[in-house]
Amino acid sequence: MIPLHTIPAEALDAADPLARFRDQFLIPRHGEGEQAYFCGNSLGLQPRGVREALLAELDDWAELGVEAHFRGRHPWMPYHSELRDGLAHIAGAHPSEVVAMNSLTVNLHLLMASFYRPTAERPAILIEAGAFPSDQYAVASQVRFHGFDPARDVIEVQPDEPNGTLSMAAIDRVLGEHGHRIALVLWPGVQYRTGQAFDLAAITRLAHARGCVVGFDLAHAAGNLPLALHDSGADFAAWCSYKYLNAGPGAVSGAFVHERHARTDRPRFAGWWGHDQATRFRMGPEFVPTPGADGWQLSNPPILALAPLRVSLELFAQAGLPALREKSEKLTAYLEAQVLARLPDVLEIVTPTEPERRGCQLSLRVRGGRDQGRALFEYLESQGIVGDWREPDVIRISPVPLYNRFEDISRFVAAVEAWAAPVGGVA
Repeated sequence: MIPLHTIPAEALDAADPLARFRDQFLIPRHGEGEQAYFCGNSLGLQPRGVREALLAELDDWAELGVEAHFRGRHPWMPYHSELRDGLAHIAGAHPSEVVAMNSLTVNLHLLMASFYRPTAERPAILIEAGAFPSDQYAVASQVRFHGFDPARDVIEVQPDEPNGTLSMAAIDRVLGEHGHRIALVLWPGVQYRTGQAFDLAAITRLAHARGCVVGFDLAHAAGNLPLALHDSGADFAAWCSYKYLNAGPGAVSGAFVHERHARTDRPRFAGWWGHDQATRFRMGPEFVPTPGADGWQLSNPPILALAPLRVSLELFAQAGLPALREKSEKLTAYLEAQVLARLPDVLEIVTPTEPERRGCQLSLRVRGGRDQGRALFEYLESQGIVGDWREPDVIRISPVPLYNRFEDISRFVAAVEAWAAPVGGVA
């Protein structure tokens, strides 16, 4: 078998059945060429169709005014329902279980208002150590809001594997020790710093067996990994749409509520747009929630923010999640092979090696510490190679199957070699 790192990137790109999708995106420029853009885990690139979609909504607004709610090319009243099938496809959910609304942390708070119901006996929330700060802040504030102490009632699972990753055994051990006190497990689909992907169904089974409610923050998983939220049994989930879903900065978030909670009597923060559609315009004083995830909506959706997400979801539907995942695994394997063969003295891979335990992101620790890491990161930027920095010494590189090429990876590896060789870097 030919070693993977010796196969020319041009040959792999020529054989890529999804290569045509790159032309559907606007690739930022660097000098006379294009960037090698590996930052889709922070902000996805703009689909070419977004501009036309936004202009169409502006034209309908100009020409129809309020009547565009009913007579536009994409009428605004049911606009969010046009995204429902695409979101269900991304989330592995039934259409009634998903909705596009708000932003990620707002959705987490709204869902925790319903699903985090602490008692004196069960006040705690379980998260991973080193969770994304917004999750830490949200969880601590929820615990405090209910009159409990985050120092005692936010329980963190510490990494137990090399490079700071977590085994299922570690999660099981903590649930075994503290499960009787845990009201909610709030877990990431992919850990943002290490790039580790988790088995959502397995975590749900372990947590439910201890009597815990389970929610997932899928910021780094939605659009990155095939998801099966309905089959996982998770109670709820939320995700952003500006990363792998390419819907633009500050894009509208997504939310999932399992169908068994479709008609829940759990308390919630209510708004008019979440009222049952059949009677909403009667303007009655009593809130009657729409069954399913729609019932958690507060306000009418922002059309100009939903249009880019609609365009991107159409591209996902055209490409197909199985094909995207297959290419993603090949891209990430190629990056891994190149790093191990050509850059072992410069970079250490933090992300798990098993394909099922990672998405398209590889977190690369720069040997030599923070100063060396920043020097390399800034050099890469000067060469038009855009990754993502995480303190103190990690560069995240995320080849996205919709628009990245194997040639981008080859360019990244050659740039690291050029940096390390002449001035010493760490080599």
